[in-house]
Amino acid sequence: MKTKIKFWIQATMIALSSLLLVTNCTKDDDDTIGTNIPVVKTNEITEITETTATSGGDITSDGGASIIVRGVCWSTSDTPTVTDNKTQDGSVVGGFTSSITDLTAETTYFIRAYATNRNGTGYGSIKSFTTLEENNLFNPDITYGSMTDIDGNTYKTVTIGTQTWMAENLKTTKYNDGTPIPNVTDDDTWKNLTTGAYCNYDNLESNAEIYGRLYNWYAVNTGKLSPAGWHVPTVDDWTILENYLIANGYSYGGIKDENNIAKSLCAKTNWALSSTPGTPGTVPENNNSSGFTALPGGTRYYGNGHFSSIGKYGGWWSSTESSGSNAGFRSLSYDYKDLGISNHNKVNGFSVRLVRD
Repeated sequence: MKTKIKFWIQATMIALSSLLLVTNCTKDDDDTIGTNIPVVKTNEITEITETTATSGGDITSDGGASIIVRGVCWSTSDTPTVTDNKTQDGSVVGGFTSSITDLTAETTYFIRAYATNRNGTGYGSIKSFTTLEENNLFNPDITYGSMTDIDGNTYKTVTIGTQTWMAENLKTTKYNDGTPIPNVTDDDTWKNLTTGAYCNYDNLESNAEIYGRLYNWYAVNTGKLSPAGWHVPTVDDWTILENYLIANGYSYGGIKDENNIAKSLCAKTNWALSSTPGTPGTVPENNNSSGFTALPGGTRYYGNGHFSSIGKYGGWWSSTESSGSNAGFRSLSYDYKDLGISNHNKVNGFSVRLVRD
């Protein structure tokens, strides 16, 4: 009998020991998981502008617990944390992209990716970048208005005399009825067009962001490039602008000279420098005193569909047809001081400005 009792006691103790061992192991495992924070890497910084940049990160481990939030944090101090500026870019393990906004021009920032789980926040390596010099395209002494196209692009506008003009080149990829405008990239196709189309200089979207898009005159002639209340200027609209600038001394030094009004139209930057005094592209004579902010978006030639002269030349369509194959337009060049007045083949790709009705 004593032997049976002793055996029973020993078996019970072994069972209890096993239970305690399992319990302790589980508890130890939970403790290990519960103290791990996420592991994250910081992406390189790209697309740096005056006020924005792009980065992101890659979460390689969630630390054994679900990610609550991830993103990047930044500061002008060299050790940014989530108490500083930050993005919130989801809660999934893996790579992510972060858009950084509201930065100050010409400023050095420090940035790193982060990921947070219930145990805490893990950080990637710290990287630094400097925002670009402030863009001086527009005249800081002028109060600009704004307008928006069907694509949602918002443009600065400027009142000059009795007219209100766009102060940027058009970028829309749709007609005002929502119909897409064909984006023609092939040279041979472009030169043979008889219907409306647009392109980006060198077929690069980055050029369109700065200089707007190039349109053939057939797109202009649809009458559907403009939002309500605006239109592509006629030759007469351009002449009204020109005459106002001449009459009111909108030229460098206040000289009432039609050969000098180009400088009052051109943006102070983004033009190639010219060795010819008094022409757009010279400094400081390119003063944008009218606020028109003309930019050298270049052209796409009707003869072969090739692109030419970005940074040196800007041409803008009028809606006025001059012949079966030509239409009126205005132009500015980095080495020519007139506001050019001419007619060009309708297949050419030129910039477009709109004027308020």
